[in-house]
Amino acid sequence: MTGIKQKTIAGLKWSAAERFSSQGVRFVISIFIARMLSPADYGIIGMIMIFIEISGVFVSGGFGAALIRKQDRSDTDLSTVFYYNIAISIFFYLLLFITAPYIASFYGNSILIPVIRVVGLNVIIGAFGAIQSTILNIRIDFKTQTKISLITLVISGTIGITMALISTILLWVFIKWQPKLIFSGNSFRELFGFGSKLMLSGLIDATYNNIYQVIIGKMFTSADLGFFTRAKLLAQQPSSNITGVIQRVTFPVLSEMQNNLPQLESNYRKLLKMSAFVIFPLMLLLGALSEPLIKILLTDKWLPAVPLLQVLCIAYMFYPVHAINLNLLQVKGRSDLFLKLEIIKKMITTIILFVTAPLGVLAMCVGIVVSSLISLVINTHYTGKLINIGFFDQLRDIMPILILSIVSGVAAYAPSFVIEESYFRLATGGILGGFCFFTGSYLFCKNELKLLKSFITK
Repeated sequence: MTGIKQKTIAGLKWSAAERFSSQGVRFVISIFIARMLSPADYGIIGMIMIFIEISGVFVSGGFGAALIRKQDRSDTDLSTVFYYNIAISIFFYLLLFITAPYIASFYGNSILIPVIRVVGLNVIIGAFGAIQSTILNIRIDFKTQTKISLITLVISGTIGITMALISTILLWVFIKWQPKLIFSGNSFRELFGFGSKLMLSGLIDATYNNIYQVIIGKMFTSADLGFFTRAKLLAQQPSSNITGVIQRVTFPVLSEMQNNLPQLESNYRKLLKMSAFVIFPLMLLLGALSEPLIKILLTDKWLPAVPLLQVLCIAYMFYPVHAINLNLLQVKGRSDLFLKLEIIKKMITTIILFVTAPLGVLAMCVGIVVSSLISLVINTHYTGKLINIGFFDQLRDIMPILILSIVSGVAAYAPSFVIEESYFRLATGGILGGFCFFTGSYLFCKNELKLLKSFITK
């Protein structure tokens, strides 16, 4: 147990360093780009992301999670998945290349043709380093991933394709694994049996994550799409990055204890509370301070994105709870249930989308919040059947954190009624909100505060 604990703490430290160094640089670059481009120009990128992400889902195919979960994985398994990744990535790039004119015609914007054909190259380049990344995740070796990401960022700067290429080369340099000249049908069928359901789930999720961009790009202006895309990216930054750090480390760790139910339940609840303790206040503070933040970072031309960001912060606030619950289904080997839940949730999302789309972009964002809350109930209900920690148990765990975060968000927003200047308003609101949260944590959420301090100090 001590070894697992040490690996988890070290993994969290290096995973956080890798994630926030690379994402931090990309975030700064995106801010400069957004300041230089108009919202309409920015919206063009949002139009094509659904096609890139769907291609990426097929390339990964759920095999990474299958390999991490499999305790007796072999070189045959790794080589089989490697050749699958390469073959399917080439196929999908050719498909993107051929269909680029039709995608551009759908949006009525011919500039999308070269953009798709160039950005699509990342699909092939990334496939060459997929197995090496999986091996690092299996080893919980995020120290090496941090080195690779930092070297990539220093060398390649803002050139996207070069970044992907250098990252892939460094993965081959640091990870001393090479594919053998074998491809096993038995290995493929075993891994595909688990991974295919995750692939279909990922395909559905990637489609629905980007379907809003497709509909907004088709029904509204490219400027509207630009505002939505920028607000969505800002809302996702703290939530998805922090959750990603925790998920990447805890999935292989929890997989090791998948057959020890009491240990799994205990660590699961700690993980859930720690994630909520970090992400809930960040998301509500971001929503409360969104107007001065956008004015300072992006200038006044992006102010129409403010109400969209405020609503989306509520939706993405619950992302860690969703992700951790779904992670547990994978740990327990229930990729079939994972797929079933995705289908049910997306059917509900489709209904909400058709109701809200005619009402405008803001209404669609409200619909995302409603979908998130319904999905939360569904996910936690089925998790409760696996480890006896259902919706109400999880709600009791996170409710004190949620209430304290709401109060802190209100405190952060209060200065907006009396202060106009953006920098002063941002600083005052941030200080008030932070003081309120940490004071309340000391009084009402001592266990969560101690748990966070323990992870940081160790």
